[in-house]
Amino acid sequence: MKYSKEEVIQYVLEEDVKFIRLAFCDVFGRQKNISILPEELSRAFQYGIAFDASSIAGFGDETHSDLFLHPEPETLRLLPWRPEHGRVVQIFCHISYPDGTPFECDTRSFLKKAIEDARTAGYQFFFGAEQEFYLFQLDEKGCPTKTPYDKAGYMDIAPDDKGENIRREICLTLEQMGIRPESSHHEAGPGQNEIDFRYSDALTAADQTMLFRTITKIVSYRNGLSADFTPKPLPDEPGNGFHINISIQPDETFSNLGHVIGGILEKIREMTVFFNFTENSYQRFGNNKAPMYISWAGENRSQLIRIPATFGEYRRAELRSPDPLANPYLSFALLIYAGLYGLQNNSELPAAADINLFQTDVEALAKFEKLPETLASAKSAALKSPFIKRYVPAAILSAYCEN
Repeated sequence: MKYSKEEVIQYVLEEDVKFIRLAFCDVFGRQKNISILPEELSRAFQYGIAFDASSIAGFGDETHSDLFLHPEPETLRLLPWRPEHGRVVQIFCHISYPDGTPFECDTRSFLKKAIEDARTAGYQFFFGAEQEFYLFQLDEKGCPTKTPYDKAGYMDIAPDDKGENIRREICLTLEQMGIRPESSHHEAGPGQNEIDFRYSDALTAADQTMLFRTITKIVSYRNGLSADFTPKPLPDEPGNGFHINISIQPDETFSNLGHVIGGILEKIREMTVFFNFTENSYQRFGNNKAPMYISWAGENRSQLIRIPATFGEYRRAELRSPDPLANPYLSFALLIYAGLYGLQNNSELPAAADINLFQTDVEALAKFEKLPETLASAKSAALKSPFIKRYVPAAILSAYCEN
């Protein structure tokens, strides 16, 4: 259900809500919030709630640190793990300067602009996220260790799979919030898990990704565990991926999806720093089904982009290089712009690489261009890119590439 401002105020009064979390994220996609009491909600809708942005990553320094959060009523969600009496709700916000000018490092608003640009061009993009994470034990002080919760393998079952009940609790909590996961299972690494989501519009998919990460960490901690989304938590085990499924409408003959894939392949090196922004990200590439080369094929998990064996409305492309630390708002926006580039320029797909790139000889691999192999090279590719400079605000580019 999508609420109006008046309906949110009424809900808060009728449902014994005592705290409203105004949620946003920093430029790198880490969720933040400030809680207000019900008496402040009308003011929040009318004027916004001021906060000190100087301590938020990528938001600037102390010289002009006042920004305003403006709650978006349609994003209201009850937090079911909080008390029944004195309930807590969350609302996502957009961010502005004191004079009302949109804040350029608000990546949620950046995604909304990309969605509108796509709509103006006659297209709508849809995304579905597949996210992997490790469950690690806590030490006697409650701090995370690198000891996996279990030693199970891919799609194992209980009792080897000890994460089954954790995934169940995560999925049920999401369902209580109106978010329906599509599937969950144990992944290949010890203590590694995956939960997947059905496709939805870009903004909904990004909001759900943010909520999923928060809920996963909370549920894990309540069960005496730590959820780890870092790209390569254990050096000799599979890394964590944030596989992004992409589809587009209209696309009756699937030719549009081909142009979208072509555009992404052309721009992927330039976008990589935003999908993989830590040094740890580049330790994941090239092994355990994480891609290294810029290629595509159908049903082939050694490729950067694969076309799953699906039909009808489920026809999609799966981008396999991003990791779960990526900002979903920024990631989806860039994929929309790369897709629009492919559509507007009739980008053609190269020949499908229908081979196993993890087992192919060096001579055969030489014809494929690689993803950036280091964070430094990914930053360099972005800084040199007219495409990135055209769409990504300078302050966001600086936050990712000049620190």
